[in-house]
Amino acid sequence: MTDASQPPFGLPSLLEKFDPSLLRDFMAAQGHSRHLRFQYHGHGDDWVEMAMDWREDLVVDEESGALASAAIFSLMDNATSQAVWTRVGKFRPHATMDMRIDYLRPSPPGARVFGRGECYHLTSTVSFVRGIAHNGDAADPVAHVAGTFICTEGYFK
Repeated sequence: MTDASQPPFGLPSLLEKFDPSLLRDFMAAQGHSRHLRFQYHGHGDDWVEMAMDWREDLVVDEESGALASAAIFSLMDNATSQAVWTRVGKFRPHATMDMRIDYLRPSPPGARVFGRGECYHLTSTVSFVRGIAHNGDAADPVAHVAGTFICTEGYFK
């Protein structure tokens, strides 16, 4: 969890108004987002969409060329987390309390994965999220996700 007294991601403006499009440079340079090369794709009032390109080093099954489920899980955790901050309107440090992902099919070789996360309910300390991973057609999902995050300091402070 991040220290709430420090500017998140080195961007003080995110304490006042969270804008996921401002994280592009941060994600390209930090941690697993850098390794997996997450890309911002779009957002609304309560949702964020990220993307991740297929890469050979992320393949779990050489015969099929399917992407590793952990990479897709990480994409969805990132998209849903940012959806919460987008809905709250500012960055608040929180931790993943529960995240369930149902894989419906493998992501095929060469296909980009889009991860769209939505925050559909908030309490003072818990956010409820859902999302979908797909290869460009949300009607043909790779996976569905549902989860919760906890913000011990409160989302509305």
